[in-house]
Amino acid sequence: MSRTFIITAASALSIFIAGCASPPAERVVLLPGPDGKAGAVVVATNTGSSMLLDQPYTAVAINNQGRLNAVREDAASVRARYQSALDAQPARPVSFSVFFVRGKDEITMESKPLVEKLKAEIARRPAPEIMVIGHTDRVGSDASNDILSLKRAEAMRNALVKAGIAASSISIAGRGEREPLVPTADEVAEPKNCRVEVNVR
Repeated sequence: MSRTFIITAASALSIFIAGCASPPAERVVLLPGPDGKAGAVVVATNTGSSMLLDQPYTAVAINNQGRLNAVREDAASVRARYQSALDAQPARPVSFSVFFVRGKDEITMESKPLVEKLKAEIARRPAPEIMVIGHTDRVGSDASNDILSLKRAEAMRNALVKAGIAASSISIAGRGEREPLVPTADEVAEPKNCRVEVNVR
């Protein structure tokens, strides 16, 4: 059976394999990521042949003797030919920054609509994995900020659980003031650092 490898450009390369009726060879296709850009992959065979794919929709066909032939695909041809493989891809990971009132574990009014978008994103995934990471600005001691960042992560988890999301799918952590979104000097209040990062996959 022939095989087609579809390489997607994302934070990590993902390979999807789909059977197809023709041609009687293997094909590797490099797809762009959400930003339209592609990484790069080298396709090599046991005959010593190799080819670099580094542009979106570049492809290589590998015949039964291990010879490589450059092929040009485009979005329409990939969608037409590999619909089933593309549909089998899991949803891409997404991240949300939810901001909190400075010094508190209370979500800001401005971030509440974003929480609704977050809930909707989680709901559309059949088996979501959610990582909630709390952060603070640099006002206060390291110890107190570690505690506050964890309280923010817990508050976010509790809001998600209240919305019907299984607690078992949510992991939490607090990073205190160690990973600021906006670097500042010590004891500087920065609202954008008072946040929780929610990563959904």
